[in-house]
Amino acid sequence: MKIPRVLQDPDLRKKIFWVLAILAVFRLAASIPVPGVNPDALRAFFAQNQFFNLLNLFSGGGLENLSIVMLGVGPYITASIIMQLFTIIFPKLKEMHEESGEQGRAKFNQYTRYLTVPLAFLQAFGLIKLLSRQGVFGETTTFSFITNLVVVVAGTLFLMWLGEIISEYKIGNGISLLIFAGIVARLPREILNLALSFNVSQLPYIIGFVLIGLLVIAAVVFVTEGERDIPVSYAKRVRGTRMYGGISTHLPLRVNQAGVIPIIFALSIILLPGMIATFLSAAKFETLAKIASSLANLFNRQSFYGGLYFILVVVFTYFYTAIAFDPKKISENIQKQGGFIPGIRPGSHTVDYLYKIVNRITLVGAIFLGLIAILPFIVQTFTKISTITIGGTSLLIVVSVVLETIKQIEAQMVMREYDTV
Repeated sequence: MKIPRVLQDPDLRKKIFWVLAILAVFRLAASIPVPGVNPDALRAFFAQNQFFNLLNLFSGGGLENLSIVMLGVGPYITASIIMQLFTIIFPKLKEMHEESGEQGRAKFNQYTRYLTVPLAFLQAFGLIKLLSRQGVFGETTTFSFITNLVVVVAGTLFLMWLGEIISEYKIGNGISLLIFAGIVARLPREILNLALSFNVSQLPYIIGFVLIGLLVIAAVVFVTEGERDIPVSYAKRVRGTRMYGGISTHLPLRVNQAGVIPIIFALSIILLPGMIATFLSAAKFETLAKIASSLANLFNRQSFYGGLYFILVVVFTYFYTAIAFDPKKISENIQKQGGFIPGIRPGSHTVDYLYKIVNRITLVGAIFLGLIAILPFIVQTFTKISTITIGGTSLLIVVSVVLETIKQIEAQMVMREYDTV
């Protein structure tokens, strides 16, 4: 993509300007804290909890200072995942999402927005209650608690609205760009922290860290763009005086069809037990408090947390790929159009063949996503550098968003070239 050509187009230039302006509004909102926050207690709490450092990633950096958008787009992402799971349980919902055209998809998205509201209330209630018990908030009254709850939920809905506005400009996915902006905004501070704590003895580790970062970026691009092409041939058909078909093409199967969704899903699941255990560790019942404290300490143990995180990411990669990719439907579509995979009989044999191929390439994508998820633990173990918190998941999101945004901009450039011909 040539940047000068993009900027020369007045319509595209205007769209990019408005997207940047919306992202600036988001960063402004992320810097406005809710009332009554104790900054020292907040920093101490984050230093002791790896869970919330990861949760802060998907809030776009709004959680670290308990801003009015501290939940970020997390509830909306969770609602989207739940709605996609519902398409398996409820066939009518699947038909609405896939076969009812633009109107059906708009209705499906509206249901997702409705579901975001109660999820945001639940997450905000649990988080504010938990942080209040940890002394992060000062003396709270019922009125201040309800006020903070309403403000935080409103902040999530505000970000959801901003994300949808960005998506309408077709300059990348709005929700992804909000997370991207939060990650990139943290980078200067992370570099400053590293510079302030610089020690000459750490120089080899820093060089190794930079090299690992470059290798991860290259690997993310390679896997994200990686495809397995399945050859498809179409038989010749005669209709009237014209002949159709007789061509060969291919069916592209992506190595990482699930994107970053399995990491988000695994993070949501793995955060829940630790959060509940931390919440119950202050219970009045001594036995319950001891069990909760032991569970919280277990989840704070890096080896246990990292291992469980890796397993969940691998499992959810297969799970989400099974939802997103339906070999039976694809086989039927190929057969209806008079196509076939050379050497494979149409029907059930094609379905089995596609299942086999998808399972093989998904294994590579699942292991890759799992390693990306636990990369910060691996890097900290070997480099002894704990000041940089932008890890593999952040790089995966950043690179994926950049690639997707470039593709959308290039698509708009191509459309404009066709219009001018």
